Amino acid sequence: MLANYVVQAKEQMIQEMKRYYASNLVEKLPQGALFVAKLSGCIITAYRSGKVLFQGKDAEKEAERWNGSLRSQQTNEEMLTTVSAIGSDEVGTGDYFGPVVVVAAYVAKEQIATMKRLGVKDSKQLTDEMITRLAPALMDHLHYASVILTNPEYNRWQQRGMPQTKIKALLHNEAIGKLMNTLSQRPDAIIIDQFIERNLYFRYLEGEKNVIREHVHCIPKAETVHVAVAAASIIARYLFLQELNYLGETVGIVLPKGAGEQVDKAAAYLIQTHGEAILHSCAKFHFANTEKAQRIANR
Repeated sequence: MLANYVVQAKEQMIQEMKRYYASNLVEKLPQGALFVAKLSGCIITAYRSGKVLFQGKDAEKEAERWNGSLRSQQTNEEMLTTVSAIGSDEVGTGDYFGPVVVVAAYVAKEQIATMKRLGVKDSKQLTDEMITRLAPALMDHLHYASVILTNPEYNRWQQRGMPQTKIKALLHNEAIGKLMNTLSQRPDAIIIDQFIERNLYFRYLEGEKNVIREHVHCIPKAETVHVAVAAASIIARYLFLQELNYLGETVGIVLPKGAGEQVDKAAAYLIQTHGEAILHSCAKFHFANTEKAQRIANR
């Protein structure tokens, strides 16, 4: 009977495994798999869930090759939970209407317990009403910096061929830099809610001035690692909602969040009443919603 060993790994570790087994990768993948590597005595299958399955007579030996790194990975993240840190998160990249907002927030280790008592957690787990109550208190008590990329500017960047991942990298670096300039002490860590691997993040920042590099961590679901990221996500969502409301008042309708059917209908109404050009001022024009709205408006 073949031995099976399962380990749980973060995305960065899985990518490291994939590079290590590059010469053993196979093309055909089972559903949900990121890679499969076939060795003479072991088959390694890594899944999107973070599970890595080792099968075969050498499965235990091959799994053990990674256990030290996995323990180190877990220990590093556990250590980050209790340090003074800047957390950085963005809101609005998946919404058709409204800007992209990035916020970097600093939580000193002495403030962590208070933040948790206040109910600070990932903004996606909170209602807009809860965010509206909680965010002003955080903004009063924490050092933070925000960067808001308006829709016209976003559309200009996008039309020049800039991918959204680079846009986010530029905004995160700018927000972190702004916040660093206001702090009297250096943070122990800077934690970005990962939208891209750390090495690619810095590749997008090549040639930029004032790139913040020291103690930067790009971690998936970073709001579960440090409360500073959760605080940043709440403030960013609050600022996004304010901007969306302001844009709605400007164009004369309530602008829906997200990128679903209600968004298509709202965009079609704006085309019918103001002309297509108005979408450049309040929407991310390259989204598929624009074409859907055009079809609805022309019926």
